Amino acid sequence: MAGRLAVIGSGLMGSGIAQVSAQVGWQVTMRDVDDASLKRGLGAIRDSLSRFAAKGKIAEEDVEATLQRITPTTDLDAVAEADVVVEAIYEKVEAKHEVFKALDKICKAGAVLGTNTSAIPITQIAAITARPESVVGIHFFSPVPMMKLVELVRGYQTSDETLAAARDFAEGVGKTCVEVKRDVAGFVSNRLFSALLVEAIKLVESGVVSAADLDTVMKLGFGHAMGPLATVDLTGLDVMLNAAGNIYRDTQDEKFFPPELLQRMVTAGDLGRKTGKGFYSY
Repeated sequence: MAGRLAVIGSGLMGSGIAQVSAQVGWQVTMRDVDDASLKRGLGAIRDSLSRFAAKGKIAEEDVEATLQRITPTTDLDAVAEADVVVEAIYEKVEAKHEVFKALDKICKAGAVLGTNTSAIPITQIAAITARPESVVGIHFFSPVPMMKLVELVRGYQTSDETLAAARDFAEGVGKTCVEVKRDVAGFVSNRLFSALLVEAIKLVESGVVSAADLDTVMKLGFGHAMGPLATVDLTGLDVMLNAAGNIYRDTQDEKFFPPELLQRMVTAGDLGRKTGKGFYSY
């Protein structure tokens, strides 16, 4: 059942979460730090909805109806009445702590405090609040309007009620949920993908294979819809660097240590699709 949702962050993930929620009737407050970011986020939502309408997947009138349910704001206090909050900012635990410390004071009792983190343990984020039982991982996948999976991640103190409410929300916006029962860094998806990606980049870095041929191996040999290097170009090399780094710091397992090539590409600003160049040019 739809209610009031707050999304913290209007980037690729935040705007996608806002879109799919508003499409099914949620009243969405989308908060970011400045008007320029919000404008880009709303523009991305309009473009996405317009593409769906052009393909006949939604009615033309649904575009404006969905946008009318999304209220952009730079005021964090505007999320006070949300039933569910999903934080979707960048992968730095210090930044997430700042957000959750504020949410702890602002949000009403009983609100689900969700994080879309892709790798940081939920318990580490929840520890900054006085209600860790209300904090849960709600990990969407990019692009949110297209990808059906959501990982629901229990922190050490996440309550059954919080997990159930998070499942109701995610399933209500059309997603299939898997429950991650232990709060390990990277959860299931990024634990697997980070190990695969690190080895894939090492093979390219050492001249064993080209990026395109490596992706072809994974698509034709293993049935992947998209190769790992094209996938990281889509999600952002900086996002993956942070995710792999977080898993490595938590586990000290060398198979997650970010390869030098990935580090250098991020330093150079070759972040994938969003900058026009990653392992491929766009």
